[in-house]
Amino acid sequence: MVREFIRTANAPQPAGPYSQAIKAGPFVFVAAQGPVDPKTGKMADDVESQTRQTLLNIKAILEASGSTMADVVKVSVFLKNAGDFSKMNDVYKTFFSQNPPTRTTVEAKFAGPMLVEIDAIAFHD
Repeated sequence: MVREFIRTANAPQPAGPYSQAIKAGPFVFVAAQGPVDPKTGKMADDVESQTRQTLLNIKAILEASGSTMADVVKVSVFLKNAGDFSKMNDVYKTFFSQNPPTRTTVEAKFAGPMLVEIDAIAFHD
């Protein structure tokens, strides 16, 4: 199976030894993304804005692979504070309103101001 490494300037560049995404056959595996705006290098301080930016980053990576948010079949959401679930979910559903993918949401400990991190798997044949 051929693997294609996906990289776009429309999402934050990897901060370590990983790819933004890898396309393997009909699947696209998007690495966990955070809320950094790729144009400014900054992040907002509220979970709603951070969720929106994180999902926009995933959308940009998927588009670079030839996929869309409608192709997403699995999402993992990591929240710094489980109490932010409903706020995150309100933004999340604007990106996945029809036929939403499967999802796992867990509380995670992040250093610094990041409140949310999300990864995704898409299927595009």
